[in-house]
Amino acid sequence: MSKLNIVFLILFGVVLGLGCYSFIYAKGYSYMSDDPKACVNCHIMNENMDSWIKGTHHHVAKCNDCHLPHNIVGKYAVKALNGFNHSAAFTLQNFPDPIRIREHSLKVVKSSCLSCHQPMVQAMNHGGKNINEETNCLHCHRNVGHVK
Repeated sequence: MSKLNIVFLILFGVVLGLGCYSFIYAKGYSYMSDDPKACVNCHIMNENMDSWIKGTHHHVAKCNDCHLPHNIVGKYAVKALNGFNHSAAFTLQNFPDPIRIREHSLKVVKSSCLSCHQPMVQAMNHGGKNINEETNCLHCHRNVGHVK
């Protein structure tokens, strides 16, 4: 084996080892579940967790029910994207305080509202407009999921 191969294997081992250690230390495995406790692995989410517990949806919806798409591919794609963004933001400490939802995540939340409440929303008069394009539940119901 050449010295270059040995150096490469050592570097690969170090990167793999640090990656595994970081995944275990940051409780990365918990993000694969639907347990809301995974959301408070980072202390900045404690206020959001407390407000969700006080909210009206606490007994019927977990974090993933509102914040992730309801199809398996979308769910894990958004989990991966959010996980990367959250990890980078918290590691580099470059996030707004209080944290704010991003536009893409806001679209997912709005879609989740419609997914669960479609029969009620469908019964409303929207003047013939496409209900999914027009409806913004959070305009009037901003604090439903999280009481402030």
